[in-house]
Amino acid sequence: MISKKAKYAMKALKTLTEEYGRGPVLIAQISAQENIPRKFLEIILLELRNHGILQSQKGKGGGYMLRVDPERVTLAQILRVIDGPIAPTPCVSLNFYVKCDDCEDEVTCAIRPIMERVRDANLAVYEKTTLKAFVQHELVLN
Repeated sequence: MISKKAKYAMKALKTLTEEYGRGPVLIAQISAQENIPRKFLEIILLELRNHGILQSQKGKGGGYMLRVDPERVTLAQILRVIDGPIAPTPCVSLNFYVKCDDCEDEVTCAIRPIMERVRDANLAVYEKTTLKAFVQHELVLN
């Protein structure tokens, strides 16, 4: 399950993708349009900026905008920035692997193969869905 923070990030990025190429968008506009608490949104946008997905502009006419073309940013990238590992258990995480503390042997673990399949199914969607496809409601499974 994704966090509320990740859901808000995706909603904010939807607006920024729709406005891509038109200049910065005010936090207040994103907050109102997507019904996201402004203070929470500020934290999310700052985190996305610090990871190179967004850029900000101060002053009159300032706000946030995508730093990267929406065709090059995937939902997997966003979720990893906001929520960390996408995997359902730490032992099957591709980027944040940690051996489960309650597992004696990963090779004979009955749960691990199922969790790998769950991870792969989620990644098949998240890694192939760009922000542009997300906004256009295009689901790419191949």
